[in-house]
Amino acid sequence: MRKADLVNAISEKTGIAKVDVLVTLEELFKEIKTTMTGGENVYIRGFGSFVIKRRARKVGRNIKKGKSIEIPEHFIPSFKPAKVFVEQVKSNVSSLPSDDGEE
Repeated sequence: MRKADLVNAISEKTGIAKVDVLVTLEELFKEIKTTMTGGENVYIRGFGSFVIKRRARKVGRNIKKGKSIEIPEHFIPSFKPAKVFVEQVKSNVSSLPSDDGEE
């Protein structure tokens, strides 16, 4: 499902205009990004948590040059689904279609 599909589905189910749904979703995404870039996590009960994870400094390899490089400590955004969400997916999804469109 893409963002446009999500906007259409919410609009059909709620009767809210698509443009209003799109603006609301964009503001939600923007607020999550702003909060996380400010160093805070975002918790949505029953859905999940958007958390900041620390990646420790490590040594990697530049394959083209054959040299070792130091990758500094950095932070990445991550999503951890709520237990209720995980259980719903486990109990309702029996299989996923393969990448080539066949099951």
